[in-house]
Amino acid sequence: MDYQTITLDITDGVAVLQLNRADKYNALNTQMRAEIAVAAQEAAKTARVLVLTGAGKAFCSGQDLSDRGTAANVDLERTLRDEYMPMLKAIYDCPIPTICAVNGPAAGAGANLALAADVVIATESAYFMQAFTRIGLIPDAGGTYWMTRNMGSAKAMGAALFADKISAKQADDWGLIWEAVPDAEFEAVWKARAAHLANGPTLAYSHVKAAIRGSWDNTLEAQLGVEGRSQGTCGQSRDFKEGVLAFLEKRTPKYEGR
Repeated sequence: MDYQTITLDITDGVAVLQLNRADKYNALNTQMRAEIAVAAQEAAKTARVLVLTGAGKAFCSGQDLSDRGTAANVDLERTLRDEYMPMLKAIYDCPIPTICAVNGPAAGAGANLALAADVVIATESAYFMQAFTRIGLIPDAGGTYWMTRNMGSAKAMGAALFADKISAKQADDWGLIWEAVPDAEFEAVWKARAAHLANGPTLAYSHVKAAIRGSWDNTLEAQLGVEGRSQGTCGQSRDFKEGVLAFLEKRTPKYEGR
């Protein structure tokens, strides 16, 4: 596909999907949302890990408020259902591990696009902001879902009501993201994390994602059953045999993944 608002590069099993409207701080418009959904699905066919990041100084400033004219003419429910949901589910349901490398500010729907990834790594100069109440709206694009699960209802409520900037360091301390790293080390860190996952047992990774996400709705007994079934499947895989053999032979395993 000839992408106009993003770029997609797949090298050595790592797919890097970069939001590419730097002059608009990578604000999300209709075309970008559609392209992200298609690119995520395309990457999952051949890559072993997907990285989402932004061009320029920002990761994503959220909804492009000029995309559909005046706010009074926008059907926000339809936009969320028909445009945001496919994009977010393409990231969240991606069968391979996903990393969001937050290179700068992530505001509004941009913050919640980042949280759709399995792992969020942010540069220390970045921040997250649920800016919605500043224009009379509520957090959407999954914000009320991911914030509550990642950092608890008290922090989620404050972030939503006050619409304050949450520094990357705060987001790290509060459990909203995986890690905040110094700006000078940011690119090297996320690339190393991506390479680690790309060379790992992606079959096991897919079961990890399903087990952790499903645990919210399960009793302990039910979750133990999930773990047992997944472990039974992974235990029959070539990756498990290779991992044990590599451990015994004191060498790096060569995983085949899915």
